[in-house]
Amino acid sequence: QVQLVESGGGLVQAGGSLRLSCATSGRTVGSYNMGWFRQAPGKEREFVAAITWGGGITDYPNSVKGRFTISRGNAKNTMALQMNNLQPEDTAVYYCAADPVYSGSRWNEYIYWGPGTQVTVSS
Repeated sequence: QVQLVESGGGLVQAGGSLRLSCATSGRTVGSYNMGWFRQAPGKEREFVAAITWGGGITDYPNSVKGRFTISRGNAKNTMALQMNNLQPEDTAVYYCAADPVYSGSRWNEYIYWGPGTQVTVSS
């Protein structure tokens, strides 16, 4: 069984930064591909970033490219999302997800999900 828990959310002013972390547990989670998604009230779940199990491949949508950076810890069982130059439109609940197969932006293919952490950006 794989468990994911996000942390690091909070309230920040526009132009500020936050670093989200995703702690994982499970015997084989280090070999899983992982991703970040977000969902704002009344909106569909949105892809934010993805990374392969080894960290060699990352992917971002245009909306966050150049501002957000996804990374994995050396032990591969942690993941982070560095978010810079945050804007009010980045306000959402952020979720980390894991899958043994690389699913990239396809949220419906990820098997394991964390409960989410709220990010609020004020203007």
